[in-house]
Amino acid sequence: MTTALVVGNMIGSGIFMLPATLAQYGGISLLGWAVSTIGALLLAKVFGYLSQLMPAKGGPYAYSKAGFGDFIAFLVAWGYWISIWTANAAIVLSLVGYLSVFFPAIKTSPGWSIVIGLSTIWFLAWINSKGVKEAGFIQVVTTILKLLPIFSIAIFGLLVLNIEHFTPFNLSQESNFKAITITAAMTLWAFLGVESATIPADNVENPTKTIPKATMLGTVLAALAYVLGSISVMGLIEPETLQHSHAPFADAAEKLWGENGRYVVAFGATVSCFGALNGWTLVLGQTPLAAANDNLFPKIFKRLNKNGMPSFGIIVSSLLISLLLSMNFSESLAQQYEFIILLSTLTCLVPYLFSAAGLVVISIERKLIKKNQFSSKLIIALMAFAYSVWAVIGSGSTVVYWGFVLLILGIPFYILMIWNQKK
Repeated sequence: MTTALVVGNMIGSGIFMLPATLAQYGGISLLGWAVSTIGALLLAKVFGYLSQLMPAKGGPYAYSKAGFGDFIAFLVAWGYWISIWTANAAIVLSLVGYLSVFFPAIKTSPGWSIVIGLSTIWFLAWINSKGVKEAGFIQVVTTILKLLPIFSIAIFGLLVLNIEHFTPFNLSQESNFKAITITAAMTLWAFLGVESATIPADNVENPTKTIPKATMLGTVLAALAYVLGSISVMGLIEPETLQHSHAPFADAAEKLWGENGRYVVAFGATVSCFGALNGWTLVLGQTPLAAANDNLFPKIFKRLNKNGMPSFGIIVSSLLISLLLSMNFSESLAQQYEFIILLSTLTCLVPYLFSAAGLVVISIERKLIKKNQFSSKLIIALMAFAYSVWAVIGSGSTVVYWGFVLLILGIPFYILMIWNQKK
């Protein structure tokens, strides 16, 4: 169940929508996948180490608090919370895009898109208010269902792909280095969730062993699905056509198996998005809960319902997702998706940066890293930190600007929390 939480949160809309978004860059985007895979494995190792050192509820928030104190911990919790509900908005967009395979009217009707998106958000908010085990069961089922179409396309697509679709290697007007940097930042979106197993640590059996294993296994499974699936989709669909696809995996399935294959894969993609939304909705309540328990978020966030779930945090987050969707459904699906995933990735990179740095600080404090002595923990933490900084650069100036604005908007709330503590 813990591995399903990692895989289910990572494999959501990313793999099913990114081939279309990356098509404008061509085959060079596969190098972006390679870089983000290496970065994700480094981050998985960092979170594995941290979960062994301190298996505490809150994941990146708890690690940042242990390493750097309250203010940094607040910024991490604030940034991570923003990242999750913006990510959920992007996943809903993907779900609606794949439902349009069955109901073509969705493509031209913003009203239906809003109704379907909001209904899904609030249904899952209700499910997650019932308890961790109920949400976890849905996660296992949807994870199995989502992996089947991805690996089917990956395996059979590799047998018949057209190598000409990968030339010219760089279709964009950018330099090779910049194209790799941009696509690496975009594909990192698909790996967000690598830390998922660390969030509900107090609900995990034998967390010091279970969480590191689940984190690494989940990341490897997701990476295989991403890279093989992307190669197959790009090899099956012409780059010009792929750039305008609303459901690239479904279109690839149609090339392989006809109209029926298109519907089967579209169903799998819809289930995948639904499962990812379920997993992230669970996390949405847990992060504010951990911060509220330390008096860094308003007290109301730590109120539990009769099932022991932080329902207020789930409800507030669902309201914010609903607002973001309602404001942006007038834009094209591709434009909304690209901006939202980069914004979500950027705000999530802040927790990743401080978690990697926190591993070094915690290890030094516990004398696990001795003076003038390099250890595997230190090397991996520094590499993960460097990768995260590089991914921030690749997000682009506009996204970095808005991400920074969202982060500093949290500072007044921190001041209010400190004032309340003193009072």
